[in-house]
Amino acid sequence: MKTNDIFNLLHNAVESKFLGKKISQREMADKLGVSMRTYQDWRLGNSQPQAASAIFKMLGVLDEGDAIRLIKRIVTELKDENE
Repeated sequence: MKTNDIFNLLHNAVESKFLGKKISQREMADKLGVSMRTYQDWRLGNSQPQAASAIFKMLGVLDEGDAIRLIKRIVTELKDENE
């Protein structure tokens, strides 16, 4: 699976979390702290953040349960940082 496919899956998953409310690429880029053009390039596969491919590959090595626990921990810590 290509990195841009993963970004598209993640974008769609975030939209689903908000009951199917469409989230513009600009909104998502703002949430990620990047330009809209950068985010568009990620989704189209024209470029990718350098670490993204490595992170996805590392997650792919983990068992499903371990990956889920790790992602939950990361999400919790990110939420704590933003409070």
